Amino acid sequence: MIIFVDSSALYAILVKSDEANVSAITHFDALLNDPTVRLVTSNYVVVETCFLLHNRFGVQSVQSLQAKLLPGISVWWVDETIHQAGLMAMIQAGNNGPSLVDCTSFAMMDAHGITHALAYDRHFTAAGFTLPQH
Repeated sequence: MIIFVDSSALYAILVKSDEANVSAITHFDALLNDPTVRLVTSNYVVVETCFLLHNRFGVQSVQSLQAKLLPGISVWWVDETIHQAGLMAMIQAGNNGPSLVDCTSFAMMDAHGITHALAYDRHFTAAGFTLPQH
């Protein structure tokens, strides 16, 4: 099974004060050690997570992301088709809809038949994806 990892999960794993920290670490470790699971994310998610971590906690937190989490996750690059689909979905969703990063994640997941995500973002459930139980 392929499971998409969102920035909300990556952030929660690395930030002890995040309310989903314990849940995120528990789920990530279990998934990482399950030989039937392949964890994937997008380069847009990596950029978003790096921005959040760097802006709030400094470069050491980005180094932790790179050294501790990303080695266990395949990073897929957003191509023009996925980018355009995400951009159109974001515009169509309006001001209170998901971000471009979320919309490209959904487009990528749909394109690859991925139904499960490690995420702590209500937009993933609203888009119909299955998330871990907290």
